[in-house]
Amino acid sequence: MNDAVDPVDIAIGGRIRARREELRITQAQLAAGAGVTFQQIQKYERGVNRVSAARLLQIASVLKSTGAALLGELETAEGDELALAAPGVAELLAAFRGIKDAAQRDALLTVAKGLRG
Repeated sequence: MNDAVDPVDIAIGGRIRARREELRITQAQLAAGAGVTFQQIQKYERGVNRVSAARLLQIASVLKSTGAALLGELETAEGDELALAAPGVAELLAAFRGIKDAAQRDALLTVAKGLRG
């Protein structure tokens, strides 16, 4: 058995974490709603443990989302399966959401687009 963490599991975990943080739900709150421990939620979010289909639907319900959204089926961008797993992405999204001024958000987006290689 291969002990390597699957990039797809990391991406799904990243989507779970991002949605949980967006809703300002703690890992303990998500765990209680999904019927698991908060340690299990930590493992799902890191991609260490694979989320079963049934558990994914329970988590999606708590997160007021769909299983498809957490799987990434609604994404159209190529390479999305690793996008949320990249270091700093969650922090960057949280900081961006914290910017109240639309002009400042637009300016930051322009800078970020200019930095792409």
